[in-house]
Amino acid sequence: MPEIPFDLAVMTSLAIRYGTNILGAVLLAIVGIWLAGAAERAAHRLLLATRHMDVTVAGFLSSLVRYAVLAVALVAILQVVGIQATSLIAVLGAASLAIGLALQGTLSNMAAGVMLLLFRPLRVGDHIEVAGKNGEVRDLTLFFTEIATADNVQVLIPNGSVWGNAMTNFSKYPNRFVETKVTARNGDADATVRDVQAFLTENPHALNNPPPEVKKVGYGDPIELSVKVWTKAADTTVLRYELGRFVTERAKAHEQPAQAAE
Repeated sequence: MPEIPFDLAVMTSLAIRYGTNILGAVLLAIVGIWLAGAAERAAHRLLLATRHMDVTVAGFLSSLVRYAVLAVALVAILQVVGIQATSLIAVLGAASLAIGLALQGTLSNMAAGVMLLLFRPLRVGDHIEVAGKNGEVRDLTLFFTEIATADNVQVLIPNGSVWGNAMTNFSKYPNRFVETKVTARNGDADATVRDVQAFLTENPHALNNPPPEVKKVGYGDPIELSVKVWTKAADTTVLRYELGRFVTERAKAHEQPAQAAE
């Protein structure tokens, strides 16, 4: 068997050449990742410094800046290791159909994220219910919508599920209408109406325009009273609690079995 000639100078030259390329690619990757994070943070700060800039839009656009820097770094790395970007684009173009089919779920989430950004049905800080989940919106990215539940548990919902399902936004309008039922004995119904009306008129969480409405809707023993009142969206839970506590304490004070019914 003939011996394969070994040229130490040629091997050394190849090792230096390709080793330098690999080392440069690694350094470019490290610098690119660092620059992507720094560019995202800088873009986020600059966008928030702009007047009338929404937090949700700022977070979304800054994430796009990060991916754009990573894309530029990837092209630079390919150039360093000797792969022409034009050749890579041609290969990707030929395989685009297969890639699109394989990533159709991911791409649909990205498209849904763009639609959420354009039409703005939700914002960071809104209290929403969607896809069976209820909580406060914390972030909107290219692929996921992050919400925090009432017990501060992180829930990540794919944007496709957010855009493709009916969503309830409890924070969309500044005021909300609260309606509940109160029961009282027949002989104490009129006094209960007056006391509940006075309580709501003086309560700082209840709005007086339009004024609260308390009236009898069911007759018998006990008599059923309907309570309707407008409040700030953020004060809905507090007002329900305070009304229930007031009715319970009033019933105890008058020794009447009245209670607030959900």
